[in-house]
Amino acid sequence: MDNNESIIIKVENIKKQYRLGTIGGTTLREEIQRIGAKLKKREDPTSKIGGNTNFSKDKFWALNGISFEIKKGEAVGIIGHNGAGKSTLLKLLCRVTAPTAGKISYNGRIASMLEVGTGFHAELTGRENVYMNGAILGMTKKEIDSKMEDIIEFSECRQFIDTPVKRYSSGMYVKLAFSVAAHLDADIMIMDEVLAVGDMKFQQKCLKKMRQAATEEGKTVLYVSHNMSTITQLCDRCIVLGKGKVIFDGDVDKAIEIYMNNGLDTELRKVYTSYERPKWLMFDDMRVEEALFLNKENNIFTDDETIELKLVWKNKCKIENLCIRWEIYTMNGTPVGTSCIDKFYSGDEGEKVSAIMKYKFLELVEGSYNSTITFYYKDDDGNNRNIDCVPGLKFEKKLLYNKDLKWDAKHWGNIRLQNPQVKFCDV
Repeated sequence: MDNNESIIIKVENIKKQYRLGTIGGTTLREEIQRIGAKLKKREDPTSKIGGNTNFSKDKFWALNGISFEIKKGEAVGIIGHNGAGKSTLLKLLCRVTAPTAGKISYNGRIASMLEVGTGFHAELTGRENVYMNGAILGMTKKEIDSKMEDIIEFSECRQFIDTPVKRYSSGMYVKLAFSVAAHLDADIMIMDEVLAVGDMKFQQKCLKKMRQAATEEGKTVLYVSHNMSTITQLCDRCIVLGKGKVIFDGDVDKAIEIYMNNGLDTELRKVYTSYERPKWLMFDDMRVEEALFLNKENNIFTDDETIELKLVWKNKCKIENLCIRWEIYTMNGTPVGTSCIDKFYSGDEGEKVSAIMKYKFLELVEGSYNSTITFYYKDDDGNNRNIDCVPGLKFEKKLLYNKDLKWDAKHWGNIRLQNPQVKFCDV
């Protein structure tokens, strides 16, 4: 292990290769039959009926040269699209499987939860499984006894703790499994999107516990999730995987931006003629054909710059008192703000309309944003009826002024309100 005691996990150029297709026979005799058939260029005699009888030479690199270090007390998120290598990486870190190449070094005990009920024996009770998991971590019965009450209380499974876990619901499974992983004496907690099984209240409880484990107890937390909100709440650092490689390692917001969009989309124009509308749209009175930023070479806007958004749509019937709203989001989908224009247009059936909307979002802080454009009617009672809704353009905001002040959007929010006028007077 590295001499630096603060480094608790060190991953050095690890690779993991799998062979595609059927893997080998189950006995020595079957393996000899396979080899003999291969030498004679015959079909595999041990293959399943109707299956692929060819000997597959195709190989797949689930991970292909990954390196990083994690320090004690860090809460690190691991994100990436399906097939990026997240679960394979966690299995290597938990020693469920070995890497094809490379080296992983540790400086502490690991408690993992890769799926619901991992490490539980179905015939044992909840209490017995707690003892078994503690023993696997090398804890004594006395040490486990001292943690038992906290584990039962946190899991909310007191009534069923002496019932075999095979009778637990999936929610009860995950509650007890998480409670065990969080309370037993381990230095590293590894979680793979297991909280999705629990209810919302318990998820928040788990996130708070993991955060506390990292900040107050000095534990290291590795958390895999497709829920960007939980990644933002828990993690201080985020690793993005793509096609078996690390494509980003650093700031959480930047990592989420890369994950959601593979970097900021620099398109100035979006065409919606073939876009499939949401099923909840009950009206078909008009359809947006395109949206684009005018007089721009890129989609980066500064503090005092006016955003000119051109919209083109076609009326499918007579339109009266059309309204529009432009909803702005962070790249992880958190709503930031909305601009609405009421009853700005009326027109005839078949008319093709082109309109330029001018906006100044002075309050937005530096960062990347996504948006949705919605056209709707508003009745006399203030009720809205949406008639078209399309994903809007992405854009980036850059600050020209007050560069000495670094805005903390994670804790302060994304709206930077205008400063008040200050006037001093005599006491």
